[in-house]
Amino acid sequence: MTAIPPPALTASKQVAIRESWLAQVTEQILEPGLPIIDPHHHLWDHPGERYLFDDLLADTATGHDIRATVFIQCGAMYRATGPEAEKPLGETEFVNGVAAMSATGKYGQVRLCDGIVGMVDLTMGDAAAAVLEKHVMAAGKRFKGVRNRTAWHPSPEIRSNLVTAPPGPLEHPDFVKGAKALARMGLALDVWAYHTQLPLVLALAKQVPEATIILDHVGGPLGTGPFRGKREEVFPVWRDSVRAIAALPNVNVKLGGLAMHVNGFDFQENPLPPTSQQMADAWRPYMETCIEAFGPTRCMFESNFPVDKGMCSYAVLWNAFKRLAAGASEAEKSALFSGTAARIYTLSI
Repeated sequence: MTAIPPPALTASKQVAIRESWLAQVTEQILEPGLPIIDPHHHLWDHPGERYLFDDLLADTATGHDIRATVFIQCGAMYRATGPEAEKPLGETEFVNGVAAMSATGKYGQVRLCDGIVGMVDLTMGDAAAAVLEKHVMAAGKRFKGVRNRTAWHPSPEIRSNLVTAPPGPLEHPDFVKGAKALARMGLALDVWAYHTQLPLVLALAKQVPEATIILDHVGGPLGTGPFRGKREEVFPVWRDSVRAIAALPNVNVKLGGLAMHVNGFDFQENPLPPTSQQMADAWRPYMETCIEAFGPTRCMFESNFPVDKGMCSYAVLWNAFKRLAAGASEAEKSALFSGTAARIYTLSI
């Protein structure tokens, strides 16, 4: 029997994917007829880290009824030349090509990357509008919004991006102007922030009430670095911030992203990958807090693949989400698994 290599962290401090380790746990698909829009995944080709069209296609074809997906900014395929502000256009162009491949129907009914959330530096303020227009020209109606690199903590042990984000984008005086330019174009703003930054997200949402804001990964409750072993201390701080943000009607939340190294659940350290029941049990307090605070119509389950693939497989992850929603009504399930994402990102299934 071939030994499975121990878990390692990639250059971006994500848990490295071990297909042979993941293959040790398979499950029957729960509620296979429940339509799903996966509103948060990435594609990239970085040194030692590759996740492209074929990889996403294989994961989304593992048994759940995935109807469409939304690509989220991750620094992939930037242009090598040209103005700095326009280099991220390469990412939008690349993903739009993937979406066009999927839209041919040659690869099944799923519409991969039917929505694209790209990168435009909102600290440019009003000047962001001109660059946003170029992204819309590159991807047409598929371009749904923007995410900046905003997740930051001073501890060197806390990192979840290939490129370390600067400490202050959310506090930059022109970020609000850029967010307003985004809102005027009817585009959404995804925000990835750790729980220590949630007061900044609250302040931003208050200053731009006209913007549709999506809080990524349940608001980033940290469980590593100086927060390792302090889950009981972190939870009430995170919970109170989430409830304050949820009081603002322009903010929505993505339910997922908890299989990242920064959250400290460390499923990857076990001999076997987690079952859907184990994940549901571990994550229930966070998911239920968000659903109670925001309501199902402002919540959407997300895969955050391939980042979360270091700890769990796609099929088992969505089983975990279905276990977490087991007590919901049919209308609530529809919102959590597809309806909210369809409304926020103007998709149809």
